[in-house]
Amino acid sequence: MIDRLEKEVDVLDRHLEVFVLVSQAEPIGIVKLSTQTGLPHHKVRYSLRVLEEQELIEPCSAGATTTDHAKEFVETLNDDLSTMIDALDTMRISGSKELKSV
Repeated sequence: MIDRLEKEVDVLDRHLEVFVLVSQAEPIGIVKLSTQTGLPHHKVRYSLRVLEEQELIEPCSAGATTTDHAKEFVETLNDDLSTMIDALDTMRISGSKELKSV
């Protein structure tokens, strides 16, 4: 179970890394994103597709650019991550108490 969560966190981290680079250097293409991140083209392409599906970026002739939704996403990201961290902390605490009684 934890392995799957770790993989999801890694993928989310990659998507966020690509998103930040797009927002800092827009418009930016796959080759430059791949070079700057050290990620293979197929992983960058997948991250771009996910970000586009979330309406955070959009393609243009020179690469990818952020959308109007990107600003709102950035403004709420830390709160959303904090909520998830709190949920994980709760699991850790309740899990450790329950394990001691086993």
